[in-house]
Amino acid sequence: MPFGKRRRLDRSVRAKGVAPEPELRERTQPSTSGPYDVADAPEDTMVRIDLGALRLPAPRGGDLRLDVNKAGAIISATLRLNGSAMQVGVFAAPRHEGIWREVRAEILETLGRQGGTGTERKGRFGTELEARLAMKQGPQPARFLGVDGPRWFVRALITGPAASEAEQAKPLEDVFGQLVVVRGTDPMPVREAIPLQLPADPNAAKADEAETTAD
Repeated sequence: MPFGKRRRLDRSVRAKGVAPEPELRERTQPSTSGPYDVADAPEDTMVRIDLGALRLPAPRGGDLRLDVNKAGAIISATLRLNGSAMQVGVFAAPRHEGIWREVRAEILETLGRQGGTGTERKGRFGTELEARLAMKQGPQPARFLGVDGPRWFVRALITGPAASEAEQAKPLEDVFGQLVVVRGTDPMPVREAIPLQLPADPNAAKADEAETTAD
């Protein structure tokens, strides 16, 4: 279930730390354990790539690509790590209620129409979907993670060995858990993808030739 065409950003992800922003609005929800709203972001030294609406941790050896829709907007980011991939997108949501339950039902319906399967289970971030995607090469395991935040919803699709092996999943789960969402204050239709952007600092992503891998 790709979000759009992929645009190469860099083979080995590197970024400078991003300074915390002042709180953009009055908080109506308690602090979370991650992913974080910018108002709740931890004051740590973790290296994150600033993609505008998302600040994405940069694990050593990671391969980050930005996913572009037909209109040329960057609507998600895909991190490849150790043979697995995690695609992350952030969407506008209502102020006082989450949409993950409804989104899960829609994903399950779509999986069924496409010949795949999915079941709900409890995971590190609450309820998630364990799925089998119908692919030309046969059914492939996948996981859908979702977290509701204040006026935003972030979703991740994990594929590859990390979709079925806990040890392989942990590094990607750690990245997901340390995401920072910068929703902003502009009104947006519920469920509309919040566009991402290239890092503002041209030095925010640099290739490390020692860790480059072939496509």
